Amino acid sequence: MTTETSRSTGYVRPESKLRSYARLAKLDVYDYYLSILVVASAVLVPLGAFNARTALTLLGFLVGEVLVTVALVAFDDLTGFRDGSDIKNYGPDNPLRKKLRKPLVAGTLTPAEAERFGWITALLGASVWAGTIAIAPASPVWTIAAIGVLYVLALQYSYGLKLSYRGLQEIFLVWLGLSLVIAPYGLVSGQFSWFLLAQGVLFGFGPLMFGVYSNSNDVEGDRLVNRPTVAALVSERGNTIFIGVLSFAEFTIGAVASAVGTAPWWFVLLMLPATALRARQYYLGFRVGDIMRARKLGFVVHRVSVGLLIAANLLVSAGGPA
Repeated sequence: MTTETSRSTGYVRPESKLRSYARLAKLDVYDYYLSILVVASAVLVPLGAFNARTALTLLGFLVGEVLVTVALVAFDDLTGFRDGSDIKNYGPDNPLRKKLRKPLVAGTLTPAEAERFGWITALLGASVWAGTIAIAPASPVWTIAAIGVLYVLALQYSYGLKLSYRGLQEIFLVWLGLSLVIAPYGLVSGQFSWFLLAQGVLFGFGPLMFGVYSNSNDVEGDRLVNRPTVAALVSERGNTIFIGVLSFAEFTIGAVASAVGTAPWWFVLLMLPATALRARQYYLGFRVGDIMRARKLGFVVHRVSVGLLIAANLLVSAGGPA
């Protein structure tokens, strides 16, 4: 750690470099990586079709997904540190946030180390995905294009083009989740599925809702650096309405999918436990006023939703209710 970094943060190194890099990579937040389980459940049956090549393709995509996501969050932390928003949101006036989760703010890594780490993981991710495409059972043009766009734009989230600083954060998060479902499905099946598309959008609502609740807590820091999240752009009441609309929209997606035949008629009923938890999250955040507790519940909502998506795929494969 440089003297300049120490002065700007006021922190000393309390842990090992390895631990700090793991924190920078957000390896404890595995929720993005659950997308591969959704895809696996959709292609698991019949068992005869799920061969070693399919398994290796899913594993390869997962490894690449982890590396690219690690690069994304590393660059996000780098930008947040450089523009001062993370120092504001994780500084002494915000004791609810764990500063060690932000190694640059805590002073356990330097910006140069974080940037180098981001590029190394990004390049490794590109190599792994290229190898995965080469061995995949199928490689439709649309799937390769989706992976290429996913890779390029993931690195531009808060770095390069800084999409999240141009009013695109909320849309990006849903698109990211969708891509992490539909792209590997295309590689192993060679097909496009409207049902998997709907599942991908619902999967993307997990990262979206993590984001909007975090943004609700980080309004001051985001406004300080002109990061135009919805929470930073509108009033507190406007943000409350916006997140309420998103919560209802998540239910509506499943309901419409069931109504038009994209999903089985029972799909919306199967997803009701996730809907109830999402309502509970909203109540905690905007009726009780505990945004950070509501954000934490969002991880539970997402994981329950993933479990229900997996159950839906297995039911469909087994014939499901008529």
